[in-house]
Parts: sequence; C-alpha cells; structure tokens
Amino acid sequence: MKTALVTGAARGIGLATAKGLLKQGWRVALLDRDADVLLSETAGLNNATAIICDVSDPLQVEQAQVQTMAEFGTLDALVNNAGVADFGPIEGTTFERWRRVMETNLDGPFLMTQAFTPLLAQDGGGSVVNVTSISGLRASTLRVAYGTSKAALAHLTLQQAVELGEKGIRVNGVAPGPVDTKLALAVHTPDIRAAYHDTIPLNRYGQEDEVASVITFLLSDAASFVTGQIIAADGGFDATGIGLPSLRS
Repeated sequence: MKTALVTGAARGIGLATAKGLLKQGWRVALLDRDADVLLSETAGLNNATAIICDVSDPLQVEQAQVQTMAEFGTLDALVNNAGVADFGPIEGTTFERWRRVMETNLDGPFLMTQAFTPLLAQDGGGSVVNVTSISGLRASTLRVAYGTSKAALAHLTLQQAVELGEKGIRVNGVAPGPVDTKLALAVHTPDIRAAYHDTIPLNRYGQEDEVASVITFLLSDAASFVTGQIIAADGGFDATGIGLPSLRS
C-alpha cells in the first residue's frame, strides 16, 4: 500500500487531496497545526493518521518526520499544501505580516521536503507536489506577500525537481485559481466573484476536488515521467492575460 503525507490537511484542498488518495487505496498522514479540526476530520477515516505540526517550525518538522517513519517506515508522496493567505496593500504589510506568510508558504515546503527526502528516496524514489497559486504566476493587487511567496515556491519546485531527480524523486507544482473554499467565500465579495466569473474562460470557480484530482494524478504512476512542472488548475484564468470582459462579449 502506497503512503502519502499531506500538509494543511484539516480543511480545503489538503483535506480533499487526502480523501482522494484514501479512496485510491493509499495510507495517508494528514498534517496540520489546527489540532482540533484535524482530529475531528480524521476521526472517521480508515488508513489515516493525524500529525499535529507547524511546518514553519524546524523542530516540529523533525518530529513529524520521526512520527511518519515510525508509522509508515517509508513514504511515497508528499503534498506541501499548508499555506497562509494575507491580503493587503504594500504600505500596510508590516514585516511581521510578511514573515508570517513566508515562513509557512515558503519555509514550510523547504523544510518538509528537505526532512522527508531520505524517506521519499527509498525504493527508487517518490513524488512531491507543492501547492502554489495562480497568484504566483500573475501579479495582482493586495498580494505582495502572498503572491511573492507562491512565486518563490514555484521556483523552489523547479530547484527541487532538478536536484532531487537524481534520487528518483519527482517534484511538481499545482497552481489553483479561484476555488470555492471557505476562505474564498469569506473574503470574496459578490463583486469580486462576478469579476472572476467574467475573466475565467470556464466562467466559474473551481471545486476543491477538481484541484485535488490534479494533485493525485501527479503523485500517481501515470505521471511517472512528469517532473519540474507547474500546472495551473484555474479554469483558464492564467491564459486570459488581463482578460478584458468587453473584448470577450
């Protein structure tokens, strides 16, 4: 039975990815720092293990590696999904806010992949998927920290793919566009949602399961010759450029 670890797995795309892998017969470690929600979500799942960890803390990452080794003995896949969203103007983004985003969105995937490389390299190598964002591929207002962190994560993905390929480890990124998560529903006003609909060629938000299916594909043997790629799961949002609605009508 293949094994996977998914970070930021208490909710959203991380939880959808974990459940998708479980349905495919994987054993999955679901990792999150929100202990109450994580334990609640994993309580009724078979072949699932909960790991409480803040991926921005090197000591906690080390402990998570020890726990995973004890539980699984090996690891076939790692999904670096944990992230912090912080939207605000440049002038209002304090260094503390900047670091809060960077330490989870960028430091976390670096620390996790580094710590779990020995496990992933066993038995010929495994697969890593870093969840970036469309905000890392195209700039937008109010995303100076978030967008920069995701752009850096996209490049980290390429660096990891080049170096870890020698160990048989594939590393790819998935860049979600607007997705109907609880966060999006909370921060996207009706005007914002309408503007996205006008700009996205598929004319709708994505679903968590739709992004999760791209992630699980990249982890699978069907993607055995795919590495160093950033795949946008965004309904065509990135392809539209500035996406003037008047030109499309």
